[in-house]
Amino acid sequence: MSACAPPHAQHRQPPHGRAPLRRRLPVAGADLSAAVAVFLIALPLSLGIALATGAPLQAGLVAAAVGGVVAGRLGGCPLQVSGPAAGLTVVTADLIDRYGWRMTCGITVLAGLAQLGLGCLRVARGALAVSPAVVHGMLAGIGITIAVAQLHIVLGGSPDSSVLANLRDLPAQLADLHPGAVSMSALTLALLFAWPRLPGRAGRLLRRVPAALVAVTGATATAALAGLALPRVDLPSWHSHALAGLPEGPALGLAAAVLTTTLVCSVQSLLGAVAVDKLVAARTGPQSRVGRSDLDRELLGQGAANIVSGALGGLPIAGVAVRSTANVNSGAVSRNSAMLHGVLVVVAALLMVPILEEIPLASLAALVMAVGIQMVSLHHIRTVTRHREVPVYAVTALGVVLLGVLQGVFLGIAVAVAVALRRLARTRITHEEQKGVHHVRVRGQLTFLAVPRLSRALHLVPHGAHAVVELDGSFMDHAAYESLQDWRSAHTARGGTAELSGRRGGIRTAERAPAAECRCRPWTPWRNHQSCFAFAGAPAAPAGQEAGRELARGISSFQRNTAPLVREELARLAREGQRPAQLFLTCADSRLVTSMITASGPGDLFVVRNVGNLVPPPGEERGDDSVAAAIEYAVEVLGVRSITVCGHSGCGAMQALLTAGAGQGDTPLGRWLRHGLPSLARMAGDRRGRPRLAGRAPADAVELLCLSNVVQQLAHLQAHPPVARALDRGELELHGMYFHVGEAQAYLLAGTEGGSVFEDVTEGVAGGGETGGPVRSTSFRQV
Repeated sequence: MSACAPPHAQHRQPPHGRAPLRRRLPVAGADLSAAVAVFLIALPLSLGIALATGAPLQAGLVAAAVGGVVAGRLGGCPLQVSGPAAGLTVVTADLIDRYGWRMTCGITVLAGLAQLGLGCLRVARGALAVSPAVVHGMLAGIGITIAVAQLHIVLGGSPDSSVLANLRDLPAQLADLHPGAVSMSALTLALLFAWPRLPGRAGRLLRRVPAALVAVTGATATAALAGLALPRVDLPSWHSHALAGLPEGPALGLAAAVLTTTLVCSVQSLLGAVAVDKLVAARTGPQSRVGRSDLDRELLGQGAANIVSGALGGLPIAGVAVRSTANVNSGAVSRNSAMLHGVLVVVAALLMVPILEEIPLASLAALVMAVGIQMVSLHHIRTVTRHREVPVYAVTALGVVLLGVLQGVFLGIAVAVAVALRRLARTRITHEEQKGVHHVRVRGQLTFLAVPRLSRALHLVPHGAHAVVELDGSFMDHAAYESLQDWRSAHTARGGTAELSGRRGGIRTAERAPAAECRCRPWTPWRNHQSCFAFAGAPAAPAGQEAGRELARGISSFQRNTAPLVREELARLAREGQRPAQLFLTCADSRLVTSMITASGPGDLFVVRNVGNLVPPPGEERGDDSVAAAIEYAVEVLGVRSITVCGHSGCGAMQALLTAGAGQGDTPLGRWLRHGLPSLARMAGDRRGRPRLAGRAPADAVELLCLSNVVQQLAHLQAHPPVARALDRGELELHGMYFHVGEAQAYLLAGTEGGSVFEDVTEGVAGGGETGGPVRSTSFRQV
């Protein structure tokens, strides 16, 4: 389960007490830098993919420009970059070989029209129903086909149209190597793989230049300086550039060609949009504020781009993973980055032709071959192995390699359906007796097909015996459910007992719990909840005995109802150790349930609770080392990325502070509450700097002190050396939060010039600024 993370902000501590400069990343600047990075990757890849398909090389530039401008402007995924994709290479090469270049452009236009139709029908989500094993197998098959074909160019020859022919001709090609082509290809591959691994500070700076650009540039410069006679890029004059022609030929063949192009373009683009959403969600700071993709709009944008690209004589277009990843990692914040990258491609195509024509074809072939090899992802293979879908992956990949993309995908879908039906029909039911208890274990999906075997196993349980039915699966149909419930009713009517349970998050069926039994479940909505330790109408009992019984009852409820749901996740955390991203410091008040108000689960939050959510300043007399130790451990050992101080309404510690002030007694509680006196002073200070809730003033003095205390404890937090160092490195963010118990409403601290405002987290993005008082070095901003 993932935590509902608090908003992100950047923090810097001002050196020597100087007021910090307000640093905001201009949107235009972020998008421009991202566009340049993507352009430097797209330029050589577009030429290489055009070379691999057998299309005119400028067709790759046309597709890159149109993908950036048209798909970037109209698409539903703002940060996805579209253009000629390696996943389309095999499809396009086959179309060119069969129909010629101009008719292939016409087929691209028809595929774009088909995408527009699918987008209008709003079926984009349906493409995500295709098994990931089929998609990964398709990409692997395409990658193998690309790598085998480009290997011939790398060795100084020319590829055939089929994988089998290329493999058959490979021994002869190895016997007739072209030393110049091989050397430039080897140099390209060496730079491509070594550049991202450059060590040290200089390496970090150099790695900002894309490896693909460095590899092609290095090979081009070396070939020019050595005077090697190699085939190079040949960009014909734009005056003779071929535009789309009307497709001609058998209608069935054309329909299959359009369907194949539409399928591959659409699936790759939609899956790419989903992947970009995940990359954006993992970013921190203001750059994370990018909306989720509209997949139907993305399909419309891709359709429009393919229509324009095909009409202008460009390659088919789809979302490209390499460029999209570079776009997100470069800090792009809007669709302007993709559009600017397209404009830069246009400029390069018009003004950089003499430079581009110096690139050796062997270098581009090596670059594309590396991309093809990377499409056979070991991560994907491990994933399908873990989910027992290797047959689907293997059949799809082999089908694409041997028969074609469309045929391979259909074969993969057929195998995926067969595997799903086999799993649905395969159910293992066993019966055994252990120490007088009869165990009936069901492994797999429980459908009507398994009802006869289930009935036979259940009737082996003698009348009056105790039976445990363990259901380990994720699906049970109506026939199986009724059969199980009928047997259970009959068995209990004859004096027996029956317990139904599930394992590893499987099916769970249970009778309605007795009224006195606690049914609190942390993973379900908290409605009509009564504390597990306070039941209305419960018979009186000695306080210690009753508390002990209720504690045991709550633990028993956890073991039955919650433990099966979280056992697998807790086992993983036990193996891997805790890696929380956040330190959550809050009050010990029993009404403040951190997992509920943050929608977090095991391993998400490192929680510190104390009376009044106080953070004693470091080195203060009678300071509490436990809080400082937790802060040091969270920041320096666990490496948390954010710390949240959370106060709440009706805080008893703040009420005591307000009542007694500096006159706290010499008791442990009194000595502890003295750490809250600076909060009392902050509340009594400048009225303009007092914190407030968005939309209203604090209800009373207690609420005002609760809000002031959150701001003050953030100031104390910044004084701790581990926090100060992490803030200075830009590795940590601080957040303030206030939870109104009676309203069940959370507020997040947002800095303004006039003070500190706690804003409703359900509202829009808060404005920036600094908080007043000692915490002016930290800006709190709502996401």
